Amino acid sequence: MPENAADTVIDLYQKNAAAWVKLRSSNLFEKPWLDRFLQALPEGGREILDIGCGSGQPVGAYLIERGCQLTGVDAANALIDIARDAFPEHTWITADMRALPPLPQFHGLIAWHSFFHLSPEAQRPVFKDFGRLCLPGGALMFTSGTTLGHSIGTFEGRPLYHGSLDSAEYGRLLVENGFEVIEHVENDPACGGATIWLARKISDQL
Repeated sequence: MPENAADTVIDLYQKNAAAWVKLRSSNLFEKPWLDRFLQALPEGGREILDIGCGSGQPVGAYLIERGCQLTGVDAANALIDIARDAFPEHTWITADMRALPPLPQFHGLIAWHSFFHLSPEAQRPVFKDFGRLCLPGGALMFTSGTTLGHSIGTFEGRPLYHGSLDSAEYGRLLVENGFEVIEHVENDPACGGATIWLARKISDQL
């Protein structure tokens, strides 16, 4: 069941884009963490890659309001269309985060409530992309689980997959791909119980 559900996440968001936008667009409970991410960017650095950007609301919109130039990537084309209509001056790409297209390096990468829709096996190789796409001195922020395994929620009456490595492995993968952890909070009660990683790229030695 978990592995099959992991394969349906993109279709679930594609077919329920309008419902997702209605559910998600107004509540920016993650604002304090987005501010920390902005503070962690290198001075003058505002080129951001939003991996699993959805409709660009509300996270992308908040970053744009604060002067960031966004490149958003999401596998659900229906959500990308919404983001492109709302923010045409930014770049929006339909692509699976497991197979990102050729991209330049960025001052910051964010994968907020998106990366954890991949299976544990699919998450591990993405850290090489994080290392490749983040400029030295740049910031990476993503949300995750805390223990190795799977969980299944529901959205619009269909199963919604979440996968996780354990915290020790996340920390190890970050270091192996040139990052140092700035902050890591598990089950943050001030952020809807999210587990957040904020890291800085310190090396290109992958």
